[in-house]
Amino acid sequence: MKQYIKTDEWNIIEEGFVPHYNKISESIFSLGNGRMGQRANFEEAYSGETLQGNYVAGVYYPDKTRVGWWKNGYPEYFAKVLNAANWIGIDIRIGDEVLDLHHAKVSSFSRVLNMKEGYLQRSFTATMKSGKEVRVTATRFCSIADDEACAIRYSITPLNFDSEAVITGYIDGDIRNQDANYDEKFWESVYSHAEGNSAYLVLRTRKTGFDVCTGQQLFILQDGQPVSIQPVQREKYVGGSAVAVLSRNQETIIFKYAANLSSENHAREALAGNCRLVLERAAAKGFESMLKEQAAAWARKWEESDIVIEGDAAAQQAIRFNIFQLNQTYTGEDARLNIGPKGFTGEKYGGSTYWDTEAYCLPFYLATAGQQVARNLLVYRYKHLEKAIENAVKLGFSNGAALYPMVTINGEECHNEWEITFEEIHRNAAIAFAIFNYIRYTGDEAYLAEYGLEVLIGIARFWAQRVNWSHAREQYVMLGVTGPNEYENNVNNNWYTNTMAAWCLQYATEALQQVVATNPERYEAILQKTALDVKKETGQWQHVIKHMYYPEDEQLGIFLQQDGYMDKDQTLVKDLDPAQRPLNQKWSWDRILRSCYIKQADVLQGLYFLEDRYDQDTIRRNFDFYEPRTVHESSLSPCVHAILAARLGDEQRAYEFYLRTSRLDLDDYNNDTEDGLHITSMAGTWMSVVEGFAGMRVRGGQLQFSPFLPGKWQSFAFNIRFRGNVLKVKAGKHGVNIENHSGGDITVLIYGEPCEVAAGATVQLKHGNLVN
Repeated sequence: MKQYIKTDEWNIIEEGFVPHYNKISESIFSLGNGRMGQRANFEEAYSGETLQGNYVAGVYYPDKTRVGWWKNGYPEYFAKVLNAANWIGIDIRIGDEVLDLHHAKVSSFSRVLNMKEGYLQRSFTATMKSGKEVRVTATRFCSIADDEACAIRYSITPLNFDSEAVITGYIDGDIRNQDANYDEKFWESVYSHAEGNSAYLVLRTRKTGFDVCTGQQLFILQDGQPVSIQPVQREKYVGGSAVAVLSRNQETIIFKYAANLSSENHAREALAGNCRLVLERAAAKGFESMLKEQAAAWARKWEESDIVIEGDAAAQQAIRFNIFQLNQTYTGEDARLNIGPKGFTGEKYGGSTYWDTEAYCLPFYLATAGQQVARNLLVYRYKHLEKAIENAVKLGFSNGAALYPMVTINGEECHNEWEITFEEIHRNAAIAFAIFNYIRYTGDEAYLAEYGLEVLIGIARFWAQRVNWSHAREQYVMLGVTGPNEYENNVNNNWYTNTMAAWCLQYATEALQQVVATNPERYEAILQKTALDVKKETGQWQHVIKHMYYPEDEQLGIFLQQDGYMDKDQTLVKDLDPAQRPLNQKWSWDRILRSCYIKQADVLQGLYFLEDRYDQDTIRRNFDFYEPRTVHESSLSPCVHAILAARLGDEQRAYEFYLRTSRLDLDDYNNDTEDGLHITSMAGTWMSVVEGFAGMRVRGGQLQFSPFLPGKWQSFAFNIRFRGNVLKVKAGKHGVNIENHSGGDITVLIYGEPCEVAAGATVQLKHGNLVN
């Protein structure tokens, strides 16, 4: 664990340059706007350790699968969101020296991510090998007010010399992904043009044929006067260059406006022209006006999604960092887009969609954005239903059975580890649960008829075929699976998978009944489209539900993670030598698989999803058994444990898990932040506060809260959207306040008691009594 980030409620601050931490900081200080993202690479040249990263949403490459031994059913490729053209580049050559912090003595280094207003600022003083000393300040942002535009203000001041310098602002398209399976370059040049202070580069992805135009307009000012810029152009590289005399203590200011436009949103023949229009609009506004627009747009984001914590600056900084990165990653405006585990902050996981979206991200967007945002996440999966059916066919399933991919961009499975691709089939359940969760929260029952029912039928058909009848048990069993705990592969009867499969079958049955009652015309159309034999197939589903096998240990009173779990050595995590952690970096895979250790919530994931089914004692017994065996080496683990600990009234463990999930990247808990941030687990951080400490639930169409206050906190507050209402909830030492910022009245349950909050009114629950 590293703790070099300074504590501040609205800023992420790094003071002093430690090259060994640079890739970590590149992740932490990343910028994005839902349409594109940029790691916190330096504008000037840097020959030290770095992971260059600029990403454009929806643009990917099918990198040919590389495995040691091919197995039937493996996908042909791994889809990867690509490292795109580098638009931030500003080379500074002073005399015969290039400004490069890897070869300079760096002092007064500061990097600040201003989360309130959405920009990154970096400043430093560098002494070059010649002894020349310069001071640099750079500010940049990806606009969320104009999501195809970015801007940089870069200033350089010589402190002890006068010298001629060459300043070049450029776009470099000769880039590669560090994780390319065969060290390929994925881009081909289509068009390039540089003229005056403008430059444009159009690149096309090989195989998939996406075109992306990256453009810039460059301005260099000394004493307010422009410096003449000459165009620069070569293969996959365009820019503008100027010769300027740098005078001691005179600031030279560089403004660089950049844009990324893709053929996903523009006709190919119009890309360069439209890119020019975006840049002209940005330059006409100017940097300061664009920055004000950015601050105003972020103010609206924070009004919707901020969580305010009083009395604990580290916790406050952490939750805002997580919310900030979530809002940078996904805006919900485009149903073709989804959320990768690393968002726009790194190459790991390919920028593809996992079950993380449905299990962890959906609740955040349900409560903090318009209903259409969460709906688009579900529509994304509906549009991939035919691909899910094709994926199931490749594995031997039939009759419209659908297996959603573990990893995808276009709906086709592109994960190639057999124990995941073929066996981690519980991801299907997360898709179905997301439909249930969305409708439960929004009341949008029409979604079932419009989109949801078809998906549920495909998923139910898969589960009905994936189980098999055990004559020995006289029950249905599920063989050869991997549950959420990926430190167990190819197990039989994973409790979570069996439980969620049966739940899916029941929910699909109920959905059929609901749609036939509310929209019989659409119901008939769905039956015809899916060729569903309702009586025969739902009869089979009910037989599976009634006879499903669930492993249990009656003596301990727990659900067994899978058959044979108690055959393992049961040494607890606390008794492990700390030097052996993390296991995934210290142990062989064979040793991990033979151990009892759990990567992330497995049985507890099921108790979290379906908690209404289980009483407090059942949840407590399972929590007390499994948590001490959990190493939390998945970023998705601490949040579920925090929520369950909060429900159980275990304040200490709830708070510990909250800090771990919220500061996972800021403190580099798992020694992997340099690969990119854990964006999807950041949604779990929000859940830890709102579903954990605030106890928010939806039951019977009503919003419920059961808040408790961690000991270090004076209060915490957040806004919630719910069925057209906007509420502000504040829990403090003296009670709970509910403010209704809506035009209509609403009744919520507080600690199980109904509380009517009139439009525009505030109600306080104090010591169990409602007071105005």
